[in-house]
Amino acid sequence: MLANISDDYDKTVGTFIYDATKPAAIEFENAYADLNRVEGKLSIENLEGVELEQRINERAGIERKPATNAVGYLLVEGNGEIANGDLFETGSGVQFESTETKAINGSDVVNIRSIEPGEVGNVPSNQITLVPVTISGITSINNPNPTADGFEAESDAELLERYYDKIQTPSTSGNKAHYINWAREVSGVGDARVFPLWDGDNTVKVMVIDSNMHPASQNIIDEVQQYIDPDVTGMGEGQAPIGAFATIDTATAIEVNIQFSVTTEVGYSEGDVIESVSNSISDYLQQIAFDEEYVSYAMIGNLVLTSEGVKDYLNLTVNGGANNISVSETEVAILGGVNIV
Repeated sequence: MLANISDDYDKTVGTFIYDATKPAAIEFENAYADLNRVEGKLSIENLEGVELEQRINERAGIERKPATNAVGYLLVEGNGEIANGDLFETGSGVQFESTETKAINGSDVVNIRSIEPGEVGNVPSNQITLVPVTISGITSINNPNPTADGFEAESDAELLERYYDKIQTPSTSGNKAHYINWAREVSGVGDARVFPLWDGDNTVKVMVIDSNMHPASQNIIDEVQQYIDPDVTGMGEGQAPIGAFATIDTATAIEVNIQFSVTTEVGYSEGDVIESVSNSISDYLQQIAFDEEYVSYAMIGNLVLTSEGVKDYLNLTVNGGANNISVSETEVAILGGVNIV
């Protein structure tokens, strides 16, 4: 702006011309910055949060999958009644509620659901032992099995991936892509495979895995079944077209067990190494689930070497050998354990 004013006038800092043009220049600069931000939002890759949700929903009708509540059951002892909504708690303060009303005479099981959605509700066995508000006649509670199926809300990256899958793999008239998209719309589903004509004409099998890329629980299988073809009737009461008998199933887990000897970096213990290697390999197995036909021995070795705390390693075995681990189309690889010898 100053350059467009004749040099016949004094334009140095503090003069009238300098002070008069400065506020406008600042506002123009702010406006240009706003325009740059708006221009950046033209690319969906630059969006996040609510803006990303809104754009994807406008373009493809896809909504972000919400977080889910963990579910399980309690073994309840005593003589009294558990009402729907009664609260139970772990020692660390994770709360659950009863999802049914049941009279207890001696002992019985009661279905429960976590109060807070997300992974916080997935607790190990024998952790839910407290009753915040005393229930008359109930002497003890415990969860003999872990609670499960608590998943975080779909991340921006996962939502964007599902959006691209939908627009890049045309789904129409109940083709394979359509079944995959339908399955992935259900909260807790990470991916799916489709097997056409698996049991004769007009039959479809949809194999799903959960958001952790592990075999799906029966609850998730049932939800997907209800969404696509309730009770496998082929009546078109779900998403599947009339005449298509869709059966929902899950993959078989193939455990991947890692063993090696290690030289640790200074300041790291073997326990630290086991944790970092486990995280690295778990991430890798999630990335290749339903995409690769084998678990790469070479990739496992690279992940071990580059994991935090590892200086070097020897004698690496994967499931007792030094070979790739085959994974069929009906299987999914999950981490079994990491052992240092």
